[in-house]
Amino acid sequence: MKKIKYTESQIQEVAKQLIDNATSKTLAFYAPMGAGKTTLIKAILKEIGANDSGSSPTFGIVNEYHDKKGTLLAFHFDFYRLNHETEALDLGFEDYLNQDKWVFIEWPEKVGDFLPLDAVDINIRIVDHKTRLLDF
Repeated sequence: MKKIKYTESQIQEVAKQLIDNATSKTLAFYAPMGAGKTTLIKAILKEIGANDSGSSPTFGIVNEYHDKKGTLLAFHFDFYRLNHETEALDLGFEDYLNQDKWVFIEWPEKVGDFLPLDAVDINIRIVDHKTRLLDF
């Protein structure tokens, strides 16, 4: 398990380290509200060359991201609003997972039975109002 202590000014380097060390394209982000999950995912999107800077798909549940040529790169899920994990199946979650694209999942504990076995668990802990501790 790798641990990284960082501030927002270091987030792009953290994103690069995550991509370089990920053993799967499915990244599951475990963290409390306000810990910076979306901010880190935005940095990862930038690192992989996404055309859009990213935003939390809290209301739409899933966002798609493409590169400048229009090639699909990633899916970003925010399952915070799910009441039951089977709602993810209604959204076609398994179909997204089978596309060999990056998949970033906020609140993965809400869909625990449907996460791929090779998903990379990323835990973010709040150290103080500027500092986070990440382990994966």
